[in-house]
Amino acid sequence: MNLLAKKPMEVILAEAEGGGQGALKRALGPVNLVTLGVGAIIGAGIFVLTGTAAAQFAGPAVVLSFVIAGIGCVFAGLCYAELAALLPIAGSAYTYGYATMGELVAWIIG
Repeated sequence: MNLLAKKPMEVILAEAEGGGQGALKRALGPVNLVTLGVGAIIGAGIFVLTGTAAAQFAGPAVVLSFVIAGIGCVFAGLCYAELAALLPIAGSAYTYGYATMGELVAWIIG
């Protein structure tokens, strides 16, 4: 059995178009997706731990650390946007990993 077997994108898209009883429908619009992403990035931890860390350890460089963290979040968002454009179906990182890197990597991600 080949653990690095990839499923072709055409097969994944055909399975998604086939529908069926367990098929997912697109229900989120652009505003919903943006607010979901912002909510995932800005959690309660950023408000609780940031003040403590800045007061005890960081000093004036805390602004620079926020800028660097924001740039990292932008790149992560762009990566997910590229993956969503690659496979425009209801899926997750598992589906993207299966199509691009193989079954073993997708299983580890899942």
